[in-house]
Amino acid sequence: MAKLLDRVDCPQMLKHMSAANMEQLAGELRETIIHTVASNGGHLAPSLGVVELTLALHSVFDCPKDKIVWDVGHQAYVHKILTGRRDLFPTLRKKGGITGFPKRSESEYDAFGVGHASTSISAALGMALARDLDRESYHVVAVLGDGAFTGGEAFEALNHAGALKRNLIVVLNDNERSIDKNVGALADYFSRIRFAPGYVRAKKDMERLLQRIPHVGGRMLKTMSEWKNGVKSVLTPGGLFEELGFHYIGPLDGHDIPLLQSVFLQASRESGPVLVHVHTKKGKGYLPAEKDPGKFHGIGKFDVATGVPVKHPGGPPTYTSVFSNALIELAEKDESIVAITAAMPSGTGLGEFGRHYPDRLFDVGIAEEHAVTLAAGLAAGGKRPVVALYSTFAQRSYDQLVHDVCLQNLHVTLCLDRAGLVGEDGPTHHGVFDLSYLRQMPNMTVLVPKDEAELRQMLAFAIRQEGPVALRYPRGAGLGAEASGELAGIVRGKAEILREEGDIGMLAVGTMVDAASRAADILRRESIGAAVANMRFVKPLDEELLCRWAKQKKLLVTLEENVLAGGFGSAVLEFLADHGFGVPVLRIGIGDFFVEQGTRQELLELCGMTAEQIAARVKTRHLELDEVIG
Repeated sequence: MAKLLDRVDCPQMLKHMSAANMEQLAGELRETIIHTVASNGGHLAPSLGVVELTLALHSVFDCPKDKIVWDVGHQAYVHKILTGRRDLFPTLRKKGGITGFPKRSESEYDAFGVGHASTSISAALGMALARDLDRESYHVVAVLGDGAFTGGEAFEALNHAGALKRNLIVVLNDNERSIDKNVGALADYFSRIRFAPGYVRAKKDMERLLQRIPHVGGRMLKTMSEWKNGVKSVLTPGGLFEELGFHYIGPLDGHDIPLLQSVFLQASRESGPVLVHVHTKKGKGYLPAEKDPGKFHGIGKFDVATGVPVKHPGGPPTYTSVFSNALIELAEKDESIVAITAAMPSGTGLGEFGRHYPDRLFDVGIAEEHAVTLAAGLAAGGKRPVVALYSTFAQRSYDQLVHDVCLQNLHVTLCLDRAGLVGEDGPTHHGVFDLSYLRQMPNMTVLVPKDEAELRQMLAFAIRQEGPVALRYPRGAGLGAEASGELAGIVRGKAEILREEGDIGMLAVGTMVDAASRAADILRRESIGAAVANMRFVKPLDEELLCRWAKQKKLLVTLEENVLAGGFGSAVLEFLADHGFGVPVLRIGIGDFFVEQGTRQELLELCGMTAEQIAARVKTRHLELDEVIG
């Protein structure tokens, strides 16, 4: 039987489709997404939840003339399939394939590139202003989840949009979750909206009642504008958005296509900003995702029949789980240790900490800036806060780290998960800038473990130190090092020398320590001797080792899974220059470009950072130096 989806090449084909065909198409879209994500990995539950919503949007609005801005982009798979990328969808998240997030260079239908939360209203408002300045006429729609509403930028944009009164539609996709279940007052607020009496019905009932009152009713109806504000506050919590200057519509069933089409058509005719509140089920249409939407928010390959992830049995533990276990172990002995997460207790490993110490875990929602200043306040109050964030999201808290933590020299431990190249999520999620911006900050100590065993030791060191400390570690499984035993052994600013012999000195941090050791083995087979040091600290550097090797070695090589601009290699060069050393230095890391998506191995090869590539580059530079000396 031919599929409807096979005939849908662009959104315009939805314009006159019947309700029955729309329902059939929704099922076919879900089937396509489920099987593709099972094969490629990706964000399954968010996209399954917005199938009907996306169909309704594209059947009412005229894209790409009209602009749809997706917040984060986790939920944009349906949008991609409907906008000319159906046949490319099997390449999702693969190197050279379509990305997992909207990307302007990929399609004219992707109005704005995204990947981090809470940006859609700001971007959409900017587009609406550009439209009005150019005296053009088209609709701009921002679509964001209730989780993204916990980010401060969303409220900043709502505040501005409400004041400007420009034509703008905001669709609040309320599924009660970001990755984990939403927390905080805003989550409670949306819950009250879902179960509130219908405002429109209540308003009409009140009007009919007033009209029946002789003499008084007419005068009361003349003051309806004052009454209107009051009844909104009492009868529907959506009055918050009305107070911000938006016309509020909802909550609506986000899976009822005809209803959504009618409301979007109505919203498109309104003057000024409109907020349409829809309630959806994350993971809808795939039972395992409905039962555990957090697990299927972002997932690797899995078996469609069972929903069980495809994993290689017997592998080493992940860095995240090692961090989690070590923090619980340390917290058992020190009641001053508290933990903070920005809407990601499971992703950062703090969920288990919260089960052990529920009163000592604080989930702030998607609000990294608040997380860091909250930690500063806890530190000022005598606690030892540990803030666990993904490296890419910690970029949002730069000012708070400088002003609220480092300037006051407060003891906050910043733990950055998913540092370095994270693979298929691509450039919006690679954590490759942290070493560069963290080492700029006075009072900050920066550590990078070579394996999971060293992560445990560094976490214990960081918590026991005074002043701000940052610890960054990669995504995924460790190297198989024994991650147990006494939590001690790291000395501030001291490297670990793994091999001393050779006229080349390889200075490596983090994941590049293992790569450097393997590259040294390759070089040894070609009769080139290379010493290897696990530097451990990006700040402070092991100055004694640098001085000694600068005098002894013919060539120094720095290796880091970070951008070269301002990173670890730059720190070594600065030290050598400041102390008058003229030893040649080869820096190996990520160049001045955004790294695309792909497997980690593919991306390391792209950046010239595999052991074989490192060995080849070092050999070439070594031979060049021999020629110069000769």
